[in-house]
Amino acid sequence: MAEVSANSFMPQAFQGTTVDLTSQIGLLWELIRVPLIVPLLKFAVVVCLVMELMLFAERLYMGIVIVLVKLFWQKPEKRYNWEPMKEDLEAGSSTFPLVLIQIPMFNEREVYKISIGAACNLSWPADRLVIQVLDDSTDPIIKDLVEKECKRWAAKGLNVTYQIRETRGGYKAGALKEGLKRDYVKDCEYVAIFDADFRPEPDFLRRSIPFLMHNSKIALVQARWRFVNSDECLMTRMQEMSLDYHFTVEQEVGSATHAFFGFNGTGGIWRIAAINEAGGWKDRTTVEDMDLAVRASLRGWKFVYLGDLQVKSELPSTFKAFRYQQHRWSCGPANLFRKMVMEIVRNKKVNFWKKVYVIYSFFFVRKIIAHMVTFFFFCVVLPLTIMVPEIDVPKWGAIYIPCIITTLNSVGTPRSIHLLFYWILFENVMSFHRTKATFIGLFEAKRANEWVVTEKLGDGLKNKNNKSNKKFQFNFNIGDRIHVTELGFAAFLFFCGCYDYLYGKNNYFVYMFLQTITFSIVGFGYIGTIVPT
Repeated sequence: MAEVSANSFMPQAFQGTTVDLTSQIGLLWELIRVPLIVPLLKFAVVVCLVMELMLFAERLYMGIVIVLVKLFWQKPEKRYNWEPMKEDLEAGSSTFPLVLIQIPMFNEREVYKISIGAACNLSWPADRLVIQVLDDSTDPIIKDLVEKECKRWAAKGLNVTYQIRETRGGYKAGALKEGLKRDYVKDCEYVAIFDADFRPEPDFLRRSIPFLMHNSKIALVQARWRFVNSDECLMTRMQEMSLDYHFTVEQEVGSATHAFFGFNGTGGIWRIAAINEAGGWKDRTTVEDMDLAVRASLRGWKFVYLGDLQVKSELPSTFKAFRYQQHRWSCGPANLFRKMVMEIVRNKKVNFWKKVYVIYSFFFVRKIIAHMVTFFFFCVVLPLTIMVPEIDVPKWGAIYIPCIITTLNSVGTPRSIHLLFYWILFENVMSFHRTKATFIGLFEAKRANEWVVTEKLGDGLKNKNNKSNKKFQFNFNIGDRIHVTELGFAAFLFFCGCYDYLYGKNNYFVYMFLQTITFSIVGFGYIGTIVPT
């Protein structure tokens, strides 16, 4: 009885079939491994290492420049002509230029009061301010609420106009473009744009307008975003780390060295003449803000970034909202690069080095290479090399340079330095969605112009959770909570990790298992805020 093997419990026919199938798979693998798999994988490793070096050089350049900027560059108030706004009792408010505030909205039930109230509380003469609420809402109840809020402020003496359209053509770009056509804004010189969750400080215009008034070639003044809900969950902390690097380093370097950066779509103020000269708002991509910025820059206009001028805003705290936002932010720049690269090359109004900066650093490395190398190298190619011993990935490419890049990315948010390792694991997961969106934009595929407004929760979640003695049922939509692709990558990385643990020599299984856990957490939807019904 002790001599009875496990094979005794398996029918002979199935035993033969299993052995034959396994043998055939093994034989097929050996036949294609050396002539096909090894050369392809070697080529993939070389391509990924080249992309990694490009990203490393760009990050190192940005790091060196930002140190020089902080140590030796003068503040924007010193680099450009700037004088504080002064009250003139004799001239009255006529010394203040007429400013338009545009607030685009779409079904913003939870946050519509925030930006309207913040705009109405700006420290600027009421008769020199035009506040335009551009409401594209499809929910009649929300439209009624927004209109009543506008009338409430108008009754206090503010020039607040509620503007709607018959269709959502052009989405946000269409709404902004339509707003500038109204007769009552023809005398406005400048336009400030705030999304529905943005709340500028009262002195926003007094600190930004002087740059435009005293420097005729400045088209845009961009403020920094600050996040009111960065501590809401781990996912918002991760977003804060990425965006703080963007504002602390990328925007600062672009402003100081080339007077160019991508407009962030909100929290900034434009010279209306520059918008018109650049061709106005266009809806050909999902990044109408970046599109306008590049076109204005090619016509010789300059931009100023004010890192100490901060506007409060809200980060997407549900994973679904974050995914849609990242799709738009990744697909749009790639699609715009496809459409504008030759226009940038042929342009004669900007110098050669600015063209190199815009094409290579701003677009190619940051908007395309950064996503692709993160996904392909660390989630696909490196795990595959574990099962092909002929491929040797150098330590500097697999460990050292990635660690340096990660450290350089952390300078924007020192308070989250302890989350750095998990941040890079989460970024690897998100790189799949960003890479997919980048390819969609580059090839202008079906979802290239998909526009989904980022859902904001405002104080709604807080208010619901603060209600006492009430039990909430949580939505469980399998389409929202279960992500098959992420779970598939988790299984793939787990298999590679087990293989490396048994047969590998580089101990990559530690990374593989941690990345497996992160993919699994995201795959089962246990990330971000869970919204009660």
